[in-house]
Amino acid sequence: MPQNGNRIYLDYAATTPLCAEAGEAMREVLDHVPGNASAVFQTGREARQSLERAREQVADALRAWPDEVYFTSGGTESDNWALKGIAAQYIGQPCHIITSMIEHPAILNTCRFLEKLGVLVTYLQPDRDGRIAPESVRAALRPETRLVSVMWANNEIGTIEPIGEIGRIAREAQVPFHVDAVQAAGTLAIDLREMPVDLLSVSAHKLYGPKGVGALYLRRGIQLQPLIHGGEQERGLRASTENVAGAAGFGAAFERALRDRDEECRRLSALRDLLYRALAEGLPGIRLNGAVSERLPGNLHVTIPGVTDRSLIPLLDLNGVEASAGSACTAGSYIDSHVLQAIGVPGSELHGALRLTLGRYTTESEIPEAARRIIETVRYLRGNQHV
Repeated sequence: MPQNGNRIYLDYAATTPLCAEAGEAMREVLDHVPGNASAVFQTGREARQSLERAREQVADALRAWPDEVYFTSGGTESDNWALKGIAAQYIGQPCHIITSMIEHPAILNTCRFLEKLGVLVTYLQPDRDGRIAPESVRAALRPETRLVSVMWANNEIGTIEPIGEIGRIAREAQVPFHVDAVQAAGTLAIDLREMPVDLLSVSAHKLYGPKGVGALYLRRGIQLQPLIHGGEQERGLRASTENVAGAAGFGAAFERALRDRDEECRRLSALRDLLYRALAEGLPGIRLNGAVSERLPGNLHVTIPGVTDRSLIPLLDLNGVEASAGSACTAGSYIDSHVLQAIGVPGSELHGALRLTLGRYTTESEIPEAARRIIETVRYLRGNQHV
């Protein structure tokens, strides 16, 4: 198939382009704020001011207090820190963590590591839409349960979890509740002064900020051991010279994301539904994965019979459509999706997955063209039996 010069980007769940506001904030720091934020002289104080301004922006976006926000290198570090930082307080004592079977690898692989150290982990089974039933959390609680960790929205199939209900159950049991909100932040309304959430992970590059910076929200009163040891940065809990430029970009991007969030969510939901209708009409038999209504506005995840993602994704790339089968963290490995397995997708369909995620720069005119190229590519593969 010929390569098309007009490319259509449909992988916003993997990463988002840097927005102008984030770029400007970062350039201001890089060009004019050379100091180390831990230094006490003038350029250090200026760097500290930039860092704390960014902390306030992130806190405001989450409806949290600035002293509850700790900057990290991204969502993966934040997830690791939440789980390991809680578990480290119970060395030599019974420790039990509740999570789900469809979490991001940053959670699942951390749990597997902790299991080797003697931590007990319960992995909750989702329903066919990828929803974790709050009552399953209640049923899994034990006297030695030290943490519940459930993601706000699934990174592959887009299902939004009942975080409020789960959080209330955890709070009644006096168990800290951690939420991976990497896909939700900047899209869904988050109010941590109202929500029963104690720890929360976010990442800048999922909301039009820079790569390599994120944050962990830690509610006042929740104890957490450091993950990275060294200096006294981040109030003694996260050593390493602060990434002031990255934090500035993060804060600016988060602030920008909330400016027109509701309108943008409505727009993306409409475009997503338009794309699904076009694909369903041109490719009878495709199946929607994830919840129909309680899903991220820009997420469309389908299973397409008669093709494999191993053939489909590279050929779509040649045809000018950038998409994925699932998590960016497993792209190129062609392993079966643990999310699709958990929600009961038959083994014969596991390799026909396509994740299309829309974002701020997706235009209405791109939708019919993207659908045309996807349909054309699938028909080409089926006709040539390149599966």
